[in-house]
Amino acid sequence: MSTNNEARNLNESKSSEGNQPSIDFEIFQEKSHFWGRLTIWSVIILTLMVPLYLSFVLGFHPGWAVIISGFLAYASIIMFVWVVEPISYYPILGVSGTYLAFLTGNIGNMCLPCASMAQSVVGAEPGTKKGEITSTLAIATASLVNITILIFTILGGSYLISLLPESVIESFRFVLPAIFGGAIAQFAIKKPSWGVVGIAFGLFVNLGPVPRPLQTFLCILGTIVVCMLLDKLKKDNKAE
Repeated sequence: MSTNNEARNLNESKSSEGNQPSIDFEIFQEKSHFWGRLTIWSVIILTLMVPLYLSFVLGFHPGWAVIISGFLAYASIIMFVWVVEPISYYPILGVSGTYLAFLTGNIGNMCLPCASMAQSVVGAEPGTKKGEITSTLAIATASLVNITILIFTILGGSYLISLLPESVIESFRFVLPAIFGGAIAQFAIKKPSWGVVGIAFGLFVNLGPVPRPLQTFLCILGTIVVCMLLDKLKKDNKAE
């Protein structure tokens, strides 16, 4: 045990290129698991403190029947997402990026597009060490920018929106489709078949009988799975 600790400390204190401090990727992921679980559980506890304070300190408890029925109604719609989101986003986000994205939120409309764009710019493949580090840095930067903008928006957002013309306000509904369109265009330029698959799934979930809360996640999951299968078939054909 002591030998392993010494080796680990050695890896943390020295790099192979000089005296710059560094850690290897396995230790980085161990630390990501530790701090990721700690921060997410801390946020869960802090989030629960507000309703607990309102219920049991101020006396505004609505009753367990209302709470349970509300939870079941919400879970029946969203519980599929609890499983699909981490699985479908993990290949792009990686371990550290997944913790950070689920901690800050806005995964589908901010963290995921930023991570995929950054990986595309630096030429990092999703699922690699370089891809995970890139996605983590991209998500951290996007989250800091988001928080900074949110502070100003919360303080004066209503006043600023009241100054904008109606045509500009109407255009806000195109922001999210534009983000996803830009993200899929990055992949479609390199591999047009991926773009065709993404557009096909987008048309299917929007025009087909797919519930609105599941459309985004089914589109992302289906596109990733089909693109991975196409890549596997292509590699198998080359191997034969």
